[in-house]
Amino acid sequence: MRLNGLQDFFPKRIVCLTEEPTEVLYALGQEDRIVGVSGFTVRPARARKEKPKISAFLSAKIDEILDLSPDLVVGFSDIQASIAHSLIASGVEVWISNHRTVDGIISYILRLGGLVGAHRQAEAYVTVLRKKIFDVQSASLLLPRRPRVYFEEWDSPQISAIRWVSELVSIAGGDDIFENVANGSLAKNRIIEDPRAVINLSPDIIIGSWCGKKFKARDVALRPGWDTVPAVKDNHIYEIKSPIILQPGPAALTDGLDAIHSIVVDWVRATA
Repeated sequence: MRLNGLQDFFPKRIVCLTEEPTEVLYALGQEDRIVGVSGFTVRPARARKEKPKISAFLSAKIDEILDLSPDLVVGFSDIQASIAHSLIASGVEVWISNHRTVDGIISYILRLGGLVGAHRQAEAYVTVLRKKIFDVQSASLLLPRRPRVYFEEWDSPQISAIRWVSELVSIAGGDDIFENVANGSLAKNRIIEDPRAVINLSPDIIIGSWCGKKFKARDVALRPGWDTVPAVKDNHIYEIKSPIILQPGPAALTDGLDAIHSIVVDWVRATA
């Protein structure tokens, strides 16, 4: 038997069904292992040019994935269960993560790093990300007051923030008005049945990130009765692009967290 190097035992041909494994693997210097990516991938920008696009979020080109002969396919959440089922039935090894928290994102990076034999790189990367979170949280603790924040993930029906976003709002210095429902892992568990609930909770800030389409602040402001909401009256309605906040990967902990914190700081200054 030939004594191979340890790297020979780790996956060499990886298909990423969502953006976050692509972003992580590039950050760890493991991009050469990637042979296919999601069509929604925007981070890093070079990945779209370098790798074939083989999936959306709810669908994938199964035949094209199989033609790539992957030894590992990485996806996210129960929503991709049918894609995973088709690939597993075709003899492909699949890992579907289902993390929904800030700590879950950190754990995900460490596990993915371990899967490709880059655990040291993953640990170093996580150290940087955790310091980033600590620094923002420390700065937030110095703010004189905390705004009430309504984060809207979708407009019809209205869906509030998933858990990692709710946690990032808190780290950034705000209070998610629907923190009590953020644990709902499925979007249907976070539907706001009565829009008057937002009015009653009087958010100081509204942040929209409609996955897959542009957020329309004017439409939000014109909702019946919302003219009494402080965020609407004082024009504190903002958009954060979904690729940097609704992907459960590094972008949320860096650009996404920075975007929320900047909005909170602007509100504090405007209301001083």
